[in-house]
Amino acid sequence: MPLMDTAASPLPDDVEALKALLSAALERADDAEARLANARARESATEAMIAHLKLQIAKLRREQYGASAERSRRLLDQLELQLEDLEADACEDNLAAEVAAARTADVAAFARKRPSRKPFPEHLPRERVVIPAPCSCPACGGARLSKLGEDVTETLEVIPRQWKVIQTVREKFSCRDCEAITQPPAPFHVVPRGWAGPSFLAMLLFEKYGQHQPLNRQAERFAREGVALSTSTLADQVGAAAFALMPLYRRIEAHVLAARRLHGDDTTVPVLAKGKTDTARLWVYVRDDRPFAGSDPPAALFHYSRDRRGEHPRAHLASWAGILQADAYGGYNELYAPGRQPASVIEAGCFAHARRKFFELADVEAAARRKSRGERTGMIYPIALEAVQRLDALFEIERGINGKATEERVAVRQELSEPLMTDLHAWLTAQLAKLSHNHDLAKAINYMLRRWDAFTRFLGDGRICITNNAAERALRCVPLGRKAWLFCGSDRGGQRAAVLYSLIQTARLNDIDPQAWLADVLARIAEHPVNRLDELLPWNWQVRPGVLSQVA
Repeated sequence: MPLMDTAASPLPDDVEALKALLSAALERADDAEARLANARARESATEAMIAHLKLQIAKLRREQYGASAERSRRLLDQLELQLEDLEADACEDNLAAEVAAARTADVAAFARKRPSRKPFPEHLPRERVVIPAPCSCPACGGARLSKLGEDVTETLEVIPRQWKVIQTVREKFSCRDCEAITQPPAPFHVVPRGWAGPSFLAMLLFEKYGQHQPLNRQAERFAREGVALSTSTLADQVGAAAFALMPLYRRIEAHVLAARRLHGDDTTVPVLAKGKTDTARLWVYVRDDRPFAGSDPPAALFHYSRDRRGEHPRAHLASWAGILQADAYGGYNELYAPGRQPASVIEAGCFAHARRKFFELADVEAAARRKSRGERTGMIYPIALEAVQRLDALFEIERGINGKATEERVAVRQELSEPLMTDLHAWLTAQLAKLSHNHDLAKAINYMLRRWDAFTRFLGDGRICITNNAAERALRCVPLGRKAWLFCGSDRGGQRAAVLYSLIQTARLNDIDPQAWLADVLARIAEHPVNRLDELLPWNWQVRPGVLSQVA
């Protein structure tokens, strides 16, 4: 007899027993699959929560210590993308766990804590879709039904952008008595003999300068929507709209330069020149009195220049005098000169810049990351770490008096900050004596000690902030845009960008929707009286009925 015939079979020969065994095996497989799906869903939810917490910590650190190098901005963007993917994974795994749990009675589906969602905005139109009620009772068949109430489930939906052509008809009439012909005047367009409506122009400007979408990409999107417009045609409209908005730019410029304290900063912007790109500059001057409870509205003024020579800030601030909060760029030095006319500009130091120099020498996490990648790591200096901690104590005091009146700010600073500054000066001086002249730490210490008057000026003036973060925040739109549009096409393009950045960033500083504001202003500015032009500035602007719906 063959060996295979004598071996005992592990499976029963009875069909019913085989069916029962198969059913039990399938049940165990479903149970195992449900448990595995639950474990995956739980792991995905945990990873998403960790990523969310990391992003929150990064944002809080950024708010606490101010904007740092562009590397930290890229890190925040990377964390945002990571969180998006992990949240999507968590949702997908949670649904898979629910499907797997539905096939077994032994394993309950994993209940994931979903991200909280705010209610939909009240200004959105509501469309009621009523599900027909039954004509008779499903339980007994009776027809005597009485309504007790209703449950409403809201679903957010979007209507694709709709294009339309507005035909403005001007009828001609002739007089039967004198044969004169009359006709209403043609409607105003921002572009002479133009064809673009104000809402379209506002969208074009905001997408280019507020959302960093170049005109060629906008033209491609318009073509996909059935409206073919060349890039040169769109550029024509942008130039004309910028020209029409120039009076508002001049009003914002006058408002900014009327301040007694300004934040100033600059950043690079590539500009096309003879087949290559040169490095030009965008400068910003920010008026923001909110930290000391000032009543004047905030505003941002941008300027463009082909280089970074000191003559540019001197020209920008030629008729201005007051407190300038900026970095230690040498081009400002002539503004601080004692005999400068109309008066000397007073320098106020930026503690965020000073702290950054120490932080780079005490960044343990960055050194660990470089070491894990096999890259060369610098020294971690205890002196730098202690300097960061001493400066952070000053930042902690400032957070408690942000938005308070100048008198209260000065009182708190003299009580709490002045002793810390005295100790800091003595400590920095002592540490400098231990270091060689060319040591990185010595350079960071000298950055503060050589400008000690500028760094201590905040102790006696409640208007002064200890950082220049207001200017750095206003400039953030430029490096974000550089990744999209790469360079300015010309010097005129850079100057036009300065005008539009001023308008859009000022609107944002005043919590105004830039696109809605631009749409309304472009519709009104031609017929608006010149002596009432201030009514169109972002902080004075009143939303007219229908403006938001036109933009949407």
